[in-house]
Amino acid sequence: MVSIYFNEGEIMIQHKTDDKAFTGLEAAIVLIAFVVVAAVFSYVVLGAGFFTTQKAQETVYQAIAQATSNIQMMGQAYGTAANPDQGIDTITFAVGLAPGSPPLDLTLMKIIFSTPNDPPKTYTWSSGLASGTLFSANETLSGITTSGHQSLSPQNQTQITLLVSPVVPKNTIINLEIRPSVGAALPFSKTTPPSLTATNVLS
Repeated sequence: MVSIYFNEGEIMIQHKTDDKAFTGLEAAIVLIAFVVVAAVFSYVVLGAGFFTTQKAQETVYQAIAQATSNIQMMGQAYGTAANPDQGIDTITFAVGLAPGSPPLDLTLMKIIFSTPNDPPKTYTWSSGLASGTLFSANETLSGITTSGHQSLSPQNQTQITLLVSPVVPKNTIINLEIRPSVGAALPFSKTTPPSLTATNVLS
């Protein structure tokens, strides 16, 4: 603003500055800066929240998968004996997966075998026939048996065979525990019959 004064023949001009416009502009700039910072901060916080929620869900799903037993016994368990008078030397049973379960890697599966007279023994997967502490996994499709089966899908069954040594006599409890790589273990017990033959159903 410019003011003009007359004083004894002289003209005095006084300049006055009005800062109202500049003050409003500065306030607007500060407000915009606050809004931008708040928006960025909110985005970071929301992103961290979504990431944390996703990780929490993954942890829950993994815990459920580990706590759920996906593998199941299918049918009867059988014990064969080369010499029935001495005891059972081979155990055979079939396993399958519960509906909706993911495929199971048999090469990572373990089987724990024990009796009241024998300490626990761990069996691992074999690509061929069962021997020593190796179990065989065979799949039969359309009458054709494939040995060294490596994976188990929900639609199929796999026959597990393991050799036991020393042999298991009659009227003896057999404890087996199947430990897959994913999911809870499946323990079960069977008893050899009071009279043994070449092929026996374990009850």
